[in-house]
Amino acid sequence: MNPSPQLPALLETSNPFARGYDNLHIERLLQITYANDCAPCFRPVHDAQSHLPDDALEQFPCVFNDDFALISEGQPIPDELDERFQSTGLVRQVIYAVTGEMLNERHHVGDLYSLEEAQATLHRLSFETGHYSRAWEISTAHLTDEALRHLESRVGNFDSKPTGLLFEPFALPDCNGVGCKLIDTPWTDDNLVKIEGAPYRSLRQEQLDAGTPEALVNVLYLAALADVRLLIFDPDAAVLDGLAIFDE
Repeated sequence: MNPSPQLPALLETSNPFARGYDNLHIERLLQITYANDCAPCFRPVHDAQSHLPDDALEQFPCVFNDDFALISEGQPIPDELDERFQSTGLVRQVIYAVTGEMLNERHHVGDLYSLEEAQATLHRLSFETGHYSRAWEISTAHLTDEALRHLESRVGNFDSKPTGLLFEPFALPDCNGVGCKLIDTPWTDDNLVKIEGAPYRSLRQEQLDAGTPEALVNVLYLAALADVRLLIFDPDAAVLDGLAIFDE
């Protein structure tokens, strides 16, 4: 048995299977100018004034701190908040920032200038299932000969029992390809502990101990981490940029 590599080494660059965003979110922000030589800053409206429409915010003086802003002209400011907002400025524009998560990291997707535009953008980026790009077809060049033979032996043996390793191979005889159904994705520690009761390192070691070639374990991990459910290896498919190649 070969010792498994350090897991972070597999993700020294971005995961080539990662596509799209999860947990898309819209946040209303105020673009504030406050000094001639300072770049504008962005703050959400404090809950005390979150009911105000956009036209009651734009082009109005405000007070703000590191966390929130309050309109200071024509709007009451509760006494308990007044002393917490020491900086003054002018709201130039209301921004609707769209953010999303990819591989458990929050990313800024873009800024829109009305709630309707932001909602339309979020709808275009979302699907009913909340996921897309969950089926991939990539070249068998991403597998070593050993890994490919391992998969072919599994699908060619009609007496084979389910692996119990959170992936199940299946044959594609018409194209000389082979596929894998990935189970309980994404293979993050949080998700696997919740479902399987153990982190990814335990699953990885089980896969290696069962004789799964390390090259296959690595590519399945990257795919499952990106919540891929069906992964097909086809000799005629294109290679995936950023993924290790063993045979061209």
